Amino acid sequence: MSKLSILSELWQFLKVRKKWWLVPIIVFLVLLGALIVLTQGSALAPFIYAIF
Repeated sequence: MSKLSILSELWQFLKVRKKWWLVPIIVFLVLLGALIVLTQGSALAPFIYAIF
């Protein structure tokens, strides 16, 4: 199963079920995950992990 099909399936779910309030939550989680992955080896990592 490709990542593209997962995204299209999520989009179909949001469109059909009218769950538009989930979009900001999903975007926030994706951005937070990208921040953690991108700063894993940097000096910012201890500060990011302290949030959790």
